[in-house]
Amino acid sequence: MRLLAADFGTGQVLWSFVWFTLFFLWIWLLVMVFADIFRSPDLSGWGKALWTLFILVLPYLGVFVYLIARGHKMSEHALVEAQRQDDMFRKYVKEASSSTSAADELATLSSLREKGVLSEEEFTRMKAKLTA
Repeated sequence: MRLLAADFGTGQVLWSFVWFTLFFLWIWLLVMVFADIFRSPDLSGWGKALWTLFILVLPYLGVFVYLIARGHKMSEHALVEAQRQDDMFRKYVKEASSSTSAADELATLSSLREKGVLSEEEFTRMKAKLTA
């Protein structure tokens, strides 16, 4: 029998959307579980291999057992990763906003030397430190 799009009823379209959505949710869940397995620092290599094998052999049971057994660790790993990224971002912003060029610092040192705040020895020592 030929099945045409015009033969689809409203219920069939709705069920197609439901199954399509569930399929992508399942794929997303698999990706998240595998990502957590391989990013997890508290699992040994053998532990990672066994979890991966379990999920590949019995996918539904493996994923649900992993979520029950290590679901709390998934949230902890996500929190640690988010904090690490936030710290790196804050460090980058701090460095980018507070960094002055060596030329600016040399100009400041030279103006301090001209005003008499720095002696010639202090100026040469600080200049060597900046250029090193």
